[in-house]
Amino acid sequence: MSSWNNDFPILKTSIHGKPLVYLDTAASAQKPQCVLDAIMQCYSSEYANVHRGLHTLSERLTDAFESVRDQVVDFLGASSYREIIFTSGATESINLVAQCFSAIMLKPGDEIIVTAMEHHANFVPWQVVCKQYGASLKVAPLTDNGHIDVDALEKLFSKNTRLFAFSHASNVLGTVNDAQALTKLAHAHHVAVLIDGAQAVVHQPVNVTDIDCDFYVFSSHKLYGPTGVGVLYGKEHWLDKMPAYQYGGEMIDYVGDESSTYAPLPHKFEAGTPNIASIIGFGEALRYMSSLDADALSLHETNVTKQLYDGLKAIDGVTIYGPPPKERVSLVAFSVDGVHVHDIGTLLDRRGIAVRVGHHCAQPLMRHLGVTATLRASLGLYSQPSDVQSLLDALPKIIAMIRGEP
Repeated sequence: MSSWNNDFPILKTSIHGKPLVYLDTAASAQKPQCVLDAIMQCYSSEYANVHRGLHTLSERLTDAFESVRDQVVDFLGASSYREIIFTSGATESINLVAQCFSAIMLKPGDEIIVTAMEHHANFVPWQVVCKQYGASLKVAPLTDNGHIDVDALEKLFSKNTRLFAFSHASNVLGTVNDAQALTKLAHAHHVAVLIDGAQAVVHQPVNVTDIDCDFYVFSSHKLYGPTGVGVLYGKEHWLDKMPAYQYGGEMIDYVGDESSTYAPLPHKFEAGTPNIASIIGFGEALRYMSSLDADALSLHETNVTKQLYDGLKAIDGVTIYGPPPKERVSLVAFSVDGVHVHDIGTLLDRRGIAVRVGHHCAQPLMRHLGVTATLRASLGLYSQPSDVQSLLDALPKIIAMIRGEP
């Protein structure tokens, strides 16, 4: 067992009397002890509201809070702290852009492009704003091996296209999209780009300057940090042009009787008291990740992902969705011929094995795959070969039991 596992106290937990085998990291990653300690310390000995006080506690915590923003600048390769907006998660980040970008850019007859592999959070907000402004939503199809069909995508761009939104990595197929190439393609058509990086940033380095995207979003909780914290990166010229998203609190500059002015970036988009302690915990998660040997971590995840993929492929009746291991992040979605995935998920849980079952907030993709639901096993830095083997050993027995086979 890797020493990393010792950093995660929940992995010592038992479920139904069996040691926990946590294979649901893509839904939400577990938290290392240092993150838990940072949150507790914030509340127990450092807490005050930020930005608004002249007393010592407020000034200290404001400095710590804003230092996390600086960490995110470095983590994403952004140009300035003004390009980093804290939100409640990737979902709010996308909704913010959908509403505020559309307010200045979208009109009847315009178009937005998404892909068939998108999470609902990067699909439904664009549906909504298209209906609001009389625009059209176009959906780029996928190839048989689970990649965006780039030839078909390019034909969707027109002089009326205003934005292209896509996932850096699919939460179902695991497909890693070439973010830089897709951004370049969209920009060649003078189209802005938003990238959902929720499943990518935890598995690979991301540099938004190199990618040249206009917006990039992700969530803390998938990156071994707390829930309730997200990041929106936006190019400064877009964020300056876009109207505020919510009003009151920290985003105010001056309030008159009939009109108000708003704070400069990034606070223009951060109304109200933020999720202070969780953002402090998020900063600790970023420090934790930066302390790890990146090459060793990458090799570890590559090896356990290949073990999972190859092992599932060898089980009779299992269908795997998406590309081969070298073209995906550390997750595998699959189904079993003639067996309901919810039955399998329930019986795996009785053995202490946690996997995700359902449509994974990707119903358009489920329709493309011709299924209503799949099982998904997803791995993190704490996932061990023994965890994967526990799943691979349990599956044939569960399938045989459900089928009534000896």
